[in-house]
Amino acid sequence: MPSFQRSRGTFALSVAACAVMLVVIVISVSTFRSASANTQTQQVATATPVPVMSVLYTEAAEAESRFPALITARRESALGFPQGGQIRHLNVDVGDPVEEGQILASLDTRALEAQRQAAQADVAAARAEARLASVTLDRQRRLVAQGHVSEQVLDEVSARAEAAAARIEAASAVEAALSVQIELSALTAPYAGIVTARHFDDGASVGAGVPVLTLVEAGVLEVRAGLPAHDAARLNAGAAYRVELATGETILVRLRAATGVIDARDRSISVVFDMPEGAQTPAGSTARLVLPYQLEERGFWAPVAALSEGRRGLWSIYALVPDGEAFILEPRPVEILHTERDRVYLRGAVQTDEMILAGGVHRVAPGQQVRPARGD
Repeated sequence: MPSFQRSRGTFALSVAACAVMLVVIVISVSTFRSASANTQTQQVATATPVPVMSVLYTEAAEAESRFPALITARRESALGFPQGGQIRHLNVDVGDPVEEGQILASLDTRALEAQRQAAQADVAAARAEARLASVTLDRQRRLVAQGHVSEQVLDEVSARAEAAAARIEAASAVEAALSVQIELSALTAPYAGIVTARHFDDGASVGAGVPVLTLVEAGVLEVRAGLPAHDAARLNAGAAYRVELATGETILVRLRAATGVIDARDRSISVVFDMPEGAQTPAGSTARLVLPYQLEERGFWAPVAALSEGRRGLWSIYALVPDGEAFILEPRPVEILHTERDRVYLRGAVQTDEMILAGGVHRVAPGQQVRPARGD
């Protein structure tokens, strides 16, 4: 009996010991799991939030090329007098709008007026001589018919009449030339526009052809650009193309002409586009001509801010590699196929659907723990 009781006591102790050991094991496992969970939670909490995006490869891309362009007036003229003289009046100043045919300036024409009066007097004298010669010629013809004078006398009178008529023409030509010079002494606007420069003042003496005023046509603008030959060949006359103005505004212009000749200086072909009527952009403004085209290369789009300059001038991006509940940054080399404003078309050592850093490369380093920012 005592032996049986001792056996029961030993069994009870063994059961109690096992229960204690089981409790200790459960507590240890729970503690480990809790510590691991806390570690992972702490790891995620301390990881730097960064903007991310998923890589999406395409076999081709709709891309755009941008070329510098200049907005100019269709016509711009340096206006001067065809003959020299002293400026008597300058009727306009810089910034003044003018109409076609308006008198802008005039020369002193007093000397020319006096010469024209003398020429007019010469014309009157020549006509008087011509009338006398005509009357004399008629009289001599009648005398010849009556046999009172010889044919020789008639010939001489006839020659004098012809000479008188010629003197009328010569004097009239001189008068007409002087009238033209007086007319050209008034500088008129060849078209409606704006005076952009005034090079002389009243009373100044100017030579023939020396610019006195500069006139720019108002309201009629065009866009000029120089394009590589292969890009110019893709343009169609009359087609509409986009132009980005310096103000950020985008307008449509139509191709008027392309020279088709490669400029020896910059190896480009000049193209000219008509701007829409009523455009308020000032002449002389810069712009960018936007030409769409199909980029036949496999790649993916990414923000310019995702690029990081690597060794030897190469470019790289940061891929997010899983590290527990967080990620670490791993640089991957890429090749830039096309740059377009704030984005680039790339190919490189990343796969479709991989997450990459979308910006803020200056705030991180390779191997750094990160996590996608909320909303990404």
